[in-house]
Amino acid sequence: MSSIDRAALAAAVASLPERFKGPGGTVGVMKDGEVIVREAWGYADQDAGLAMTPRRLLPICSISKQMTCGVLLDLVGDPAALDDRLGDFLPNLQGRRPTVRELCDNRSGLRDYWALTVLHGAHHEGAFRREDARPLFARMKTTHFEPGSQYSYSNGNYRILSDLLEDHSGRSLAELYRRHIFGPAGMHDARLASDTASPLNGTVGYEGSPALGWFPATNRIFWTGDAGVAATLDDMLAWEGFIDRTRNDANGLYGRLSAPTAFADGRPARYGMGLAQDRIDDVAITGHGGALRGFRIRRLYAAAERLSVVVMFNHEADAHAAALFVMRAALGRPSSPRSGAPVGEGWAGAYLEPESGLSVEVTTHGNAVLANMGGGPEVLSLGEDGVARSVGMSLSREGGGLRLERPGDNLRGMAARLAGAPSADIAGRYWSAETESVLEIEAVGPAFAGRFDGFLGRGPMHQIRPFAGDVWKLATPRGMDAPAPGDWTVQVRRAASGAVEGLTLGCWLARNVTFARLV
Repeated sequence: MSSIDRAALAAAVASLPERFKGPGGTVGVMKDGEVIVREAWGYADQDAGLAMTPRRLLPICSISKQMTCGVLLDLVGDPAALDDRLGDFLPNLQGRRPTVRELCDNRSGLRDYWALTVLHGAHHEGAFRREDARPLFARMKTTHFEPGSQYSYSNGNYRILSDLLEDHSGRSLAELYRRHIFGPAGMHDARLASDTASPLNGTVGYEGSPALGWFPATNRIFWTGDAGVAATLDDMLAWEGFIDRTRNDANGLYGRLSAPTAFADGRPARYGMGLAQDRIDDVAITGHGGALRGFRIRRLYAAAERLSVVVMFNHEADAHAAALFVMRAALGRPSSPRSGAPVGEGWAGAYLEPESGLSVEVTTHGNAVLANMGGGPEVLSLGEDGVARSVGMSLSREGGGLRLERPGDNLRGMAARLAGAPSADIAGRYWSAETESVLEIEAVGPAFAGRFDGFLGRGPMHQIRPFAGDVWKLATPRGMDAPAPGDWTVQVRRAASGAVEGLTLGCWLARNVTFARLV
């Protein structure tokens, strides 16, 4: 273990409100089992002038996943003990069903249910009730990859796990959290707050920006297992303290949650049991983020350094970047300027990765290659060997395409370059047997838009814009959950005559959903 740079840490903490602008926030740092930073600033409710404090509840969103998995390990032990119950939740799934462990590791192959709400006709400010989840899962017929073979973030994995735990124990998840997580960790104010429309203890989440201003976010979804825990900064520091106290226990809960794991082919995985595994230089870290419209949360833990950082915002600034900034300052390892070889011509363009069915938009800026597969641009640096790399992706030019690798997803393939503008003949009605929903595409002058009609309603119009070749993009910048699915790749399928016979849609959370043309 090493000492930390307290002066750099203090300066980093003091700069957070200006670096990550928004109504309010909190930050906590724990070193060697001692809380050394416990800070709050701004407002929990701007209209009421209610100050943010370390005792204000905020939804921790997807950080709940590790706690749901913790209940599973503490209550059941071997996840396989619940495998035979999965058929009740996925009655129409074809092929091999995933295991409960594959649910916990985001290797189930199940498409994310919050992304699928778009295809089922949901409005982004609509209501998603507790009773809406099971009918959505029951409609699933295929996985978007063979279970165990790849990683894809899927909130529904943990929603199913939540229901499995309640059915197995005969107790509510709220009670299970209290018995197995909150009580042992000393999280005195933490609770399960599944209905996001219900107020917490005065904390309001805000959308907006410094230029636009801040306005309260509307949330009307019910989530449990995948998210739903509300906690204060003090609760989260208690969780970090519990992790530190049990670090040398061979059967310690966090030690079991964070144990190394692998894909079915034996390659090491970077995600397991609701925890992401990453590095800051040579320092291994585990942690997770949480997001709901109006909130962003992040926790990081460096086991070898016995160092934890928690950042909680009631706005949508980048809590992950903030937590990394604070941890780097504490470690005395500020971010170094991005370096890389000059990027020549031939990189930029429109590509399609065939296995995932996702478009790849590549641009260049200075010494950086920017690649976007629909979830936002990833910045890669070009090495002397001609390979562009980031933490999550590598690209190399091969022939007219790009050799793409995403080790964290266990995805490797050749992205083919697309050329030409799409033909403007996609207007019509399409049916998906996978989602049992209809996609209606309209031409509005020279522009196109589409809406989905399914069991959650008749959704809003989404812009559809040409990409390249026979590929379009359907934009969903706002969804029921956050962050939204973003851009969906829309591949046009044609008959031998050249007529459009169907579409294949996919986003980073839900890939290769087919629609057949009706009209």
